Amino acid sequence: MSTIVPEPGEAATDQTAGPAVEVVAETAPTVVPGAAQAAPVAAGPALDATGRPAIDFPEPAPVTEHGPARVIALCNQKGGVGKTTSTINLGAALAETGRRVLLIDFDPQGALSVGLGVNPHELDLTIYNLLMQRDVAIDEVLLKTSVPGLDLLPGNIDLSAAEVQLVSEVAREQTLARVLAPVLGEYDVVLIDCQPSLGLLTVNALAASDGVIIPLECEYFALRGVALLMDTIYRVQERINPRLEVEGILATMYDSRTLHGREVLARVVDAFGDKVFHTVIARTVRFPETTVAGEPITTYASSSTGAAAYRQLAREVLAR
Repeated sequence: MSTIVPEPGEAATDQTAGPAVEVVAETAPTVVPGAAQAAPVAAGPALDATGRPAIDFPEPAPVTEHGPARVIALCNQKGGVGKTTSTINLGAALAETGRRVLLIDFDPQGALSVGLGVNPHELDLTIYNLLMQRDVAIDEVLLKTSVPGLDLLPGNIDLSAAEVQLVSEVAREQTLARVLAPVLGEYDVVLIDCQPSLGLLTVNALAASDGVIIPLECEYFALRGVALLMDTIYRVQERINPRLEVEGILATMYDSRTLHGREVLARVVDAFGDKVFHTVIARTVRFPETTVAGEPITTYASSSTGAAAYRQLAREVLAR
């Protein structure tokens, strides 16, 4: 019998009569003494702007009937952090999902009304009349907006007088909850745009709400005031409204190009963890343009990154 001895990696063939039998010769890996062997690198999950694994929030299921509404106050005692912008655009994005949404302009500046194309100074009836006059029904104050499924309770400078006049009212902190009660069964979500203070109007909004969204500009001074706001929320929760909870902290006006913005966002996530929304609202010139146009970004610039962000926020709010 003759056998051909193969080179490593080749087959050895038995040269005898009959069928040839192949025997595969294995090649041992070459090991260089002292050399570290590189481990395979596993690709990690994609991270979002908050530095956490990105989540693809599902499209919400359609609704077949409406109500009772979940009431959410958008609150921060610091001005200019995106409360009104977020109220308008989150409301419009929720309405796109088939939800019936009511927006309440609870700021005497009337910015929410202006942002939806309403001149608050020309209105005969506003949320002020609803709060202070027993003979005014909520249907007399409600306005339809250009967005299907999105309604508005407008406000104007008259609301500043309510804070003084409510002081002498019985159960003054519950006034807003009382006037909203008749229509909660007609809506899926009610969003309250609060004024930039922690006064009696804001306490009324918190007393009427199931949850709070805190818009927070990615800037150091905005971060400092959150502790005071959280203290107010916990006091209302303890003394007036036990069902109140923090829905989440929404990072707004984020600019990923600046180290300061990235550091502030990282500190917010470190401090509040899962209470911080995965959705982050970046700075864009589109938002001031929508205010002038008097419509939400979801209709003014439907394909913009800002519209996409608020649609994602709507899915995240509904998923919580």
